[in-house]
Amino acid sequence: MPGLVASQSRELQQLNTNTENKKMSKDRGGNLTSRLQSRSSQSTKTDGLCFEEMSQWSDSLERLLSSKYGMKIFQAFLKTEYSDENIEFWLVCEDYKKIKSSFRMSSKAKKIFKLYIQAEAPKEINIDHKTREVIRNNINAPTTVCFNDAQRIVYELMEKDSYPRFLKSDIYQALMDSTSESVKL
Repeated sequence: MPGLVASQSRELQQLNTNTENKKMSKDRGGNLTSRLQSRSSQSTKTDGLCFEEMSQWSDSLERLLSSKYGMKIFQAFLKTEYSDENIEFWLVCEDYKKIKSSFRMSSKAKKIFKLYIQAEAPKEINIDHKTREVIRNNINAPTTVCFNDAQRIVYELMEKDSYPRFLKSDIYQALMDSTSESVKL
C-alpha cells in the first residue's frame, strides 16, 4: 500500500509544482513571502483533498465514508486486509435504497443476496444466521429496508474493527504526514 501513497503524493506534488510555476511566471516580480504563501495555500488543498478534511476522517467512520477521497482510501485499506466485501456491501445497500422500480429492486435484491448474503457467497459478509434468514424471506417481496439489519451489522463491524486499524495504518499516517508537511510550508 505504500506504493499507492507514494504515487498519490508524487501526483499531488507534481500538480502543486505545475500550478506554482504557472503562477510564478505570471508575477515574476512578486516577493518571496507572497510566493511562499501562495505555495502553502496550494499545498494544503489539491484537487479537493486537504489536510483539514483528512484530519476529520478520524472523527468518525461516518465522516470518513462521507468523503469521496476518504471512501476510496478506506476501500484500498480494506483490500489490503481482505475485508473489502464489507465496504462493497455497505455501498451496494446505499445504492439499493435509491431504487424506485419494484422490478429493478427485486432483481437487485436477488443479486445482492447471491453475492453477499447466502452461505458460501463469493463475497459473503459476516452476519448472524437469524439476519440471513430474515433477508432470505424478505427478498421474495423486497423493500428498500430489507438489507438494513445486515448493513447495520457490517457498519458496526467496520466501525469497531477495521476503522480503528485504518486510523493506525501506514497509508493513513503517511497521507496525514505528507499533507501536514505541506501545511507547515
